[in-house]
Amino acid sequence: MSLYAVTRDTGEALYAQIARQLEQDVVNLYGPGDCLPAEGELALRFGVNRHTLRRAVDELVDAGLLERRHGRGVFVLDTQLDYQIGKSTRFTENLAALGLLAVNRILRKQTLPAIARVAQRLALAEGEAVHWVESLRTVDGRPMCVISHFIPAQRFPDLITRYEEGSLHQFLSASYGCQLRRTESHVTAMLPQGDDAKHLGMPQNRPVLRVKSVNVDERDGAPVEYAITRFRADRIQLRINP
Repeated sequence: MSLYAVTRDTGEALYAQIARQLEQDVVNLYGPGDCLPAEGELALRFGVNRHTLRRAVDELVDAGLLERRHGRGVFVLDTQLDYQIGKSTRFTENLAALGLLAVNRILRKQTLPAIARVAQRLALAEGEAVHWVESLRTVDGRPMCVISHFIPAQRFPDLITRYEEGSLHQFLSASYGCQLRRTESHVTAMLPQGDDAKHLGMPQNRPVLRVKSVNVDERDGAPVEYAITRFRADRIQLRINP
């Protein structure tokens, strides 16, 4: 690539001109996962200092086109994954069908009293025991979502000690014969809370898509899981099917 031309007497900020040129480069010259040249190299090409160059890159990071990876550089983000939400959505199976490797890692798990909103979703009395499992899902090694699962402890008393890895839904099916069916999903855009941004490898000021779902056991229609999923909004497009 040759030197880029920026104009200093048009009234348009230099970083804005650079951001516009970099956006064209991303679209025309780079593919998903490609790494941009180092900041020093780009600053030299544009004839600006690193602070100005960094601000231009920040504009494209905030727009969801680029991603900073600590110690590695600035990378072009993948196109958004088209993820279907339906009555029997299965995260691992859906992504495997797309040729993607999905991995589930348990972040924490414990049994605790159900707060009011959890108890209501699971048709329990407030304070009844529920299992809380927090997990991180990655797709081809990249963080995609954090999920909080709430499950009635009385129905699955030994779940916390028996469930150690893999798909929780597959575990419920194999261990308890429980086939889940989704009955409702509520989607909201919001900023990440708690340590979600850290687990998802994203800035605190960029949104996640929060999906609150209730799953019932097909055998008797009883609610057996209330799940709160926080997706990286820049990596996923949710498709809701009836």
